[in-house]
Amino acid sequence: MFTKILIANRGEIACRVILTARKMGIKTVAVYSDADRDARHVALADEAVHIGAPPSRESYLSADKIIAACKQTGAQAVHPGYGFLSENEGFARRVEEEGITFIGPKHYSIAAMGDKIASKKLANEAKVNTIPGWNEAIETAEQAVSIARDIGYPVMIKASAGGGGKGLRVAFNDKEAFEGFTSCRNEARNSFGDDRVFIEKFVEEPRHIEIQVLGDSQGNCIYLNERECSIQRRHQKVIEEAPSPFISEATRKAMGEQAVALAKAVRYESAGTVEFVVGKDQSFYFLEMNTRLQVEHPVTECITGLDLVELMIRVAAGEKLPLTQADVKRDGWAIECRINAEDPFRGFLPSTGRLVRFQPPKASMWASDTEHLQGVRIDTGVGEGGEIPMFYDSMIAKLIVHGTDRNDAIAKMREALNGFVIRGVSSNIPFQAALLAHPKFISGDFNTGFIAEHYAKGFQASDVVHDDPDFLAALAGFINRRALQRSAGVSGQMRGHEFKVGEEFVVVALGAEGARQSQPVKVTDFQAQSGSSVVETNGKRYGFCSNWHLGGARIRGTVDGKAFTAQVERGVAKNPLALRITHNGARLDAMVLTPRTAELHQLMPYKAPPDMSRFLLSPMPGLLVDVAVQPGQKVQAGERLAVIEAMKMENVLFAAADGVVGKVLAAKGESLAVDQPIVEFE
Repeated sequence: MFTKILIANRGEIACRVILTARKMGIKTVAVYSDADRDARHVALADEAVHIGAPPSRESYLSADKIIAACKQTGAQAVHPGYGFLSENEGFARRVEEEGITFIGPKHYSIAAMGDKIASKKLANEAKVNTIPGWNEAIETAEQAVSIARDIGYPVMIKASAGGGGKGLRVAFNDKEAFEGFTSCRNEARNSFGDDRVFIEKFVEEPRHIEIQVLGDSQGNCIYLNERECSIQRRHQKVIEEAPSPFISEATRKAMGEQAVALAKAVRYESAGTVEFVVGKDQSFYFLEMNTRLQVEHPVTECITGLDLVELMIRVAAGEKLPLTQADVKRDGWAIECRINAEDPFRGFLPSTGRLVRFQPPKASMWASDTEHLQGVRIDTGVGEGGEIPMFYDSMIAKLIVHGTDRNDAIAKMREALNGFVIRGVSSNIPFQAALLAHPKFISGDFNTGFIAEHYAKGFQASDVVHDDPDFLAALAGFINRRALQRSAGVSGQMRGHEFKVGEEFVVVALGAEGARQSQPVKVTDFQAQSGSSVVETNGKRYGFCSNWHLGGARIRGTVDGKAFTAQVERGVAKNPLALRITHNGARLDAMVLTPRTAELHQLMPYKAPPDMSRFLLSPMPGLLVDVAVQPGQKVQAGERLAVIEAMKMENVLFAAADGVVGKVLAAKGESLAVDQPIVEFE
């Protein structure tokens, strides 16, 4: 067994590998860029080596620097995590040639499966079901259109070396095929240095279900059940679960056996994932094989009770798999939510910056611990005060729950999301909460088009309907009453003029464009010591009990004897009096006023925000890669104006209306803040 390994990665996966290595008594070496100097994975490792500037190509993608770090520290093996160099055949081969063990499959397995065209041919030879398509590299957009017509629309255009949603487009007509081919080729060339593109039939109403496989150097290979990954947004997974609520026992077995056949065909050693697209009739087709550990591996760990990172390390050290197919368990139900730094209310644009507050829910399961299951687990590479840099992906954390069955897991996840506090950057938690409450998700009736279908116009706060909106208003009243108790207790008040707290309040909800909805609440039986109170509103009565204190971002307690967790923010919407209550993804921004103050507030004029329609504003923080217009230029609605890069994704900004460019206010290469003007129109 190794005594020291280097983790050629960053963030949560680097921390995840370190935890298992520590359990096994193996020393760890972290590598870091300038942007990650103070990152969590650097602090957790036994040693850390600086490998360059923030851009990935100058640090985490530099094979030379990583191999040099191995030699410098005496690391005998490298774990690549996922992303970066994890599926780079050249890197795996070089590591092996340098006498260092690659904790992953052999370079020839990566080569065979990393090329989507070659892997499809191999899958056919291994008698694995494959989708109809054109398996040769396509040279021109015109040829792409011709092939797409032959296969029949819709088709999927894919970069051969693609992954993570990059270099992938779905085309429903000739125009989309032509443009999609060009975009895929450019993205593939920029992201992977390989511009080969192929086309295949797009299976409508498809599910994305993957099989976890595990092989050793002695030729043994098993499958560890499946993961349901159909809840995706623009081909990026959002929620994953194991097992799948859709497939039958017979389909599970057939998929598993085909996955193992493919793994054996490429002499696969280590953990890997065979991805399938599954039709509504349970017909399934091979998509690709990921020759690495997957982001969503924790859900498999929960239901099988296995530590996949430990098994990868043991297999890499030459050990035989410690279990057979008959030993693989399937216990309970696990769900994972990817908590990303993006603003769901602004088209999921990246949100970078400092984590002013980062308070995950209380964990009862831990990575590398296969004993304590049936609970909540958080895999993260950040901590409070940490930075979410613009150079890497948007993941803040992975929230994993394990329940006795699917309904139990959903309930645990909803409660865990309620208690996950993130401030300073926006997160997709409200969106995750909305998905978990959606009747179609709860019933298991969904496919990969679920988000596109149900949130076609993006995600709005109005998309989240609380099952009891009056609860939010009542909770606002209760929180306000607890806050006022502090004022009432201030010493040195003039006798006879002490601050007195009434029982009647009005919750004034703050809506768009100054809309104000008022809801009277009555707070009685307030007990400062026990934190109990009764709140009446809209003919309903709520018995609250909580020891929440002023400044607490999370409120835990009971309402009518039932436990609840919600979040509280004060001073939101540029209003020092405003409270934000968040529960089950629903949000209430409101002021809690006395009846007389609410009456006077209704008379206050609405101050409209300044008209910024003459400006093109940056919708997110990022790097201005290109400005496509010049002063005096006429532009039409839909014309490309600028390109901003953040978190490995390019975002193109288009003109909303016809106009003439007056001034260009930001230069190419400039780092932009949210709402920073880029172009001013005349």
